[in-house]
Amino acid sequence: MTSDRHPAPLPAALTGIERTLVMGVVNVTPDSFSDGGAWFEPAAAVEHGRRLLADGADLLDVGGESTRPGALRVDVDEERRRVLPVIRELCAAGAVVSIDTTRAQVAAEAVEAGAVVVNDVSGGLADEGMARVVAETGVVYVAMHWRGHADVMDALATYGDVVQDVRAELAGRLDALVAAGVDPTQVVLDPGLGFAKPGRDNWPLLAHLDELRSIGRPLLVGASRKRFLGHLLAGPDGSPAPPPERDR
Repeated sequence: MTSDRHPAPLPAALTGIERTLVMGVVNVTPDSFSDGGAWFEPAAAVEHGRRLLADGADLLDVGGESTRPGALRVDVDEERRRVLPVIRELCAAGAVVSIDTTRAQVAAEAVEAGAVVVNDVSGGLADEGMARVVAETGVVYVAMHWRGHADVMDALATYGDVVQDVRAELAGRLDALVAAGVDPTQVVLDPGLGFAKPGRDNWPLLAHLDELRSIGRPLLVGASRKRFLGHLLAGPDGSPAPPPERDR
């Protein structure tokens, strides 16, 4: 997130930090591209979260549905079963927790369990009830640039000017959220690196974050272990570096 204008609903201990905040990722999934399901069991996920905090993470993003390219959806009850116990334990341990979900029901229950951020890769497009939950709870809302679910997003990666197209679509989402009752000070925008974007389209977005920042909201940039980094770090045979080797 941007270093000098963190979203107002964050705890005061974080809004007062001048540097960029660091978000640790806790994937409570069996099929994450990043870690292959290493933290799928609740106890393992909680322990992983504690280690991330010890390593310096400012907040933890807990997700129960993989958004890797081609991933199929899980049903809402399974998503709830995966994330809610982990959120409760991490919040009890003093963590600032974000719920990574596109579903309003999961978001609402996660906030009730202690989460203070809703990180929605669909920017509210996947569930029309999301804006109401965000408006009523007053939590931070991360709205990502999105064109479709993981099983179809690669077919939607067509842009004229990727920076201007993403900027326009994010600005449109912000306007729609505000019209639905969300306070703009709640909103963080995310360019959605790797989501409906081939490798070559991620670099211009990173090079022109100022263009996206000109919308007037803080940014979250999620580049960790994404495909385009794997291609950048390809071996001599041209094969992409595997996810664990993309942290260089």
